[in-house]
Amino acid sequence: MRDINVKEITKTVSRLFQEACYYLPEDVVTALKQAREAEESPVGRKVLDRILENTEISAKGEIPLCQDTGDAVVFLELGQDVHIVGGDLYSAINEGVRQGYSEGYLRKSMVTQPFSARINTKDNTPAIIYTDIVPGDRLKIIAMPKGGGAENMSRLAVLPPAKGRQGVIDFVVNAVDEAGSNPCPPVIVGVGIGGTAEKTVMLAKKALCRKVGEPNPDPEVAELEKEILNRVNNLGIGPMGYGGRITALAVHAEVFPAHIASLPVAVNLQCWCARHKEAII
Repeated sequence: MRDINVKEITKTVSRLFQEACYYLPEDVVTALKQAREAEESPVGRKVLDRILENTEISAKGEIPLCQDTGDAVVFLELGQDVHIVGGDLYSAINEGVRQGYSEGYLRKSMVTQPFSARINTKDNTPAIIYTDIVPGDRLKIIAMPKGGGAENMSRLAVLPPAKGRQGVIDFVVNAVDEAGSNPCPPVIVGVGIGGTAEKTVMLAKKALCRKVGEPNPDPEVAELEKEILNRVNNLGIGPMGYGGRITALAVHAEVFPAHIASLPVAVNLQCWCARHKEAII
């Protein structure tokens, strides 16, 4: 059994959210540069030039890549041999979000009573936390600031199994088409297939944490990703919706077994500002 003090967790969460909002991951920057080279539209190329310039300015000045610094989404992989000491794990994470968003001058976007009063919590808490128990004595933390424009384009369907592979492809492509410019393309398309309604939505969101363009290890799923990406990039939406070849940088699909009567499918889009940082304690 290994002890981890909540103070270390709070400090790490605070740092991760600030870094995620200032520094775009290198794999995303590389994908954007490749998109700029592949883009056929002159306007689309100019848009991607400005996006890349934005990433440089943000990193140099340590200012947010986007004004929408998002919901504070946290994925935890908690080793079963870890003992959290000094307080409560989730309270420590929320304190890290509170400190990070205050010290980093990040926009606070969370509101209570979302169906009525919509009162800002003023510190971007509560965080949205998902925990997996895994072997080992380490705690892995993934911080994902998830902007509203892309998140609002999430879609879920429970298809009849007879729709099969083609039904999945059509649903995902249609979701991106309907989203248009709203999620600030070029996007990363997270796809969940299987499980139950809530499980497939989680698969789609967690898929966004994968290195951009890294194919699913299952060859059949990787081929599905490739076909969906080709269809999406033939929609003509283009960078920021101004038209062009590159509407998506990548499609990441995750698959889970499903009930014999069900074919759940979810889409979770991530804008070009695909922010996430991780650390292992």
